[in-house]
Formats: sequence, C-alpha cells, structure tokens
Amino acid sequence: MNATSNKSAQSLRELAVGPEQAGQRLDQFLAKTIPDVSRARVQLLIEQQKVLLNGNPVKASCKLRSGDHVRVTGEVRVPPLRAFAEDIPLDIVYEDPDLVAVNKPAGMIVHAGAGDEHRNRGTLVNALLHRYGTKSNAGLSHVGGELRPGIVHRLDKETSGLIVVARNDVAHRKLARQFAERKVRKMYLALVHGWPARDQGSIHAEIARDAVKRTRMTTKPSRAGGRSRSAISHYTVRRRLSSAYGKFALLEIRIETGRTHQIRVHMASIGHPIVGDTLYGAPRELATSGKHDRGRAKALSLTRNFLHAAQLDLAHPKSLASLHFEASLPHELQEFLNRLEAPGWSSTNG
Repeated sequence: MNATSNKSAQSLRELAVGPEQAGQRLDQFLAKTIPDVSRARVQLLIEQQKVLLNGNPVKASCKLRSGDHVRVTGEVRVPPLRAFAEDIPLDIVYEDPDLVAVNKPAGMIVHAGAGDEHRNRGTLVNALLHRYGTKSNAGLSHVGGELRPGIVHRLDKETSGLIVVARNDVAHRKLARQFAERKVRKMYLALVHGWPARDQGSIHAEIARDAVKRTRMTTKPSRAGGRSRSAISHYTVRRRLSSAYGKFALLEIRIETGRTHQIRVHMASIGHPIVGDTLYGAPRELATSGKHDRGRAKALSLTRNFLHAAQLDLAHPKSLASLHFEASLPHELQEFLNRLEAPGWSSTNG
C-alpha cells in the first residue's frame, strides 16, 4: 500500500494514492486505508468537508488517480444519540401490560447508534415511544436507559422478524434472565448459497470482531488477542433448490447464543453465506449461465439479507405461561423464493 501517514493523530492524515489504488472511490479508498475508521464515518468526514483531494473538498464518489493527494483535516462532528417518538407503523404480534412482540421489518434499526443523525431516525424504539408514550419512557421499561427503553434483545438492521420488548422493569429483568440462561427458543429461516453436506448440523465456533474490518465479525482467532465469545447454532435443511442461478438451501436455524451477526458469520464460516449478505461474501447479484437462461432475466438480486426470525418461544415474565409467536416470511423474501422456484427449476425437500 502506498498510502502513508505523516502524522499519527487521527485528526490529521496525509495520504498518497498509488497506481494500484487508481480508480477507487474516495470513500472506499479511505475506508481501506484507515483501518480504525468505518466507511460510514468516512462519508461523514467527506460530507463535513474534512477530506481534501489535492486541496479541494469533493464528493465521496469521486474517482481517484495515481499521484492524487488526500488530506484528512479533522474529526467528525457527531450529533448526540437520542430516541424520540415517531409515528411509524408497527406489526404487533402480541401485547399485554408486561411485554410486546413485534414483527420488525428489514431496514429498521432497533435503536439509535453509530452517532449520526440518520441512525437516530426510523428506529424501532422511536416507533415504540410513539405507541406507548414518551413521558419518562412511559409504558416501556427503563432498564436499558433512555436510548433503549424496553429493548431486551436485538436483530440486525437487515434481518426481519420477531423481537420481544419489555413494558416494565420487572418484566425486563425476568426476560433478560431467560435470554441469559438460554431458555428462550429462537428459530430463523435463512436461504444460503450451496447445499450443506448434511440435512442437519451444528456450528460451535467462537465469534470475535474482525481486527481489520470492524463492521464484521469473524470465527478466526484474532492475532491481536481480541475477545472471542462462544456461539452455537443448529441448522436443519428445509428445502434444497437447484435453479438457473445455482444451488440454494432454505434452512431452519436455531441459536443457543445471541452474538452479533451470529447466524451470518457462522453460515459464511462453513462456506454457505446467506443470500444477499454481501458483508459475509454473498454476491450482490445472481447471474444465470447461458445454458440455463431460457429467456429469463440474466440477473437476480436481493436488497436485504435472506434472514428472518420466524419463531420465538419464552415464558411470560409474570404468569410463567408458555408463549409461542410466529411471523411468516415477508413478501419480498417469498417473492424471491418464488422466482428461484419458477417452473423449469427443481426443488427438493430436505
């Protein structure tokens, strides 16, 4: 890498673009060159005109040329994280004075994070505050603090499905204990690339944050000695699909632990990344081979991960009654399956 740093401070970096980096977007170049800064933070730096290309502020999409000079002149001004009521429709599966079960859509963040204004908006917490009142988080537990009222567990932004929310502190603590003691049963549906060798399998692999790309998790031991946490996932093949776009398997996945990106990183670690999950190696588009074309579209894409929290079983925090919640596949995932299973392609039950 030809990029060099003349100053060690994060607030000021001098970078030179080498021949092998020519043609890259400015934001991609910076995210790859400065390992301790995420691409989202890089884009904020550029928006706030704290990145100069040959002495001039430019857009994040600007293509670089060999010999260009990039200067980072300061740090991002991060707006404060906050939660506020927003009138956002919610798909309520169940509710009572102690808890709520919500079918979260893909694209919705559970609570504010990462420090930018965009991530303060459109969150599940904001929608819950609108529904249950905002005065001191009325109608939601306070255990998680002002940013995360009621939030006992989370789903990734692009994962849809069931999430349970506590409406008072007693319920929150009892629900959190169930999760900690692995008494909550969670079943996900996932479409993965390729066919697993067996119809059933378990993955016991510790997970840690990737030392280089901080937005990723990994099952590989960290050379830097980062903290790894145990993680266990079990999968069952529900259906095997052979299509013009390749082979896929629809899986039921149950997890004993709830680590960040657990299912996504576990499936990628055994060579079967989740469809649409480009962070963990899935292609952005699925292409057909010429011999299988038969007049169909030559590319198929999914704008989200094919991962859905379909079932949730737990004990009611007050009555201890067994609760079972289900959420069917969202329309966009079912439509994607339908396109893969169009007449002319084969599908077999697992």
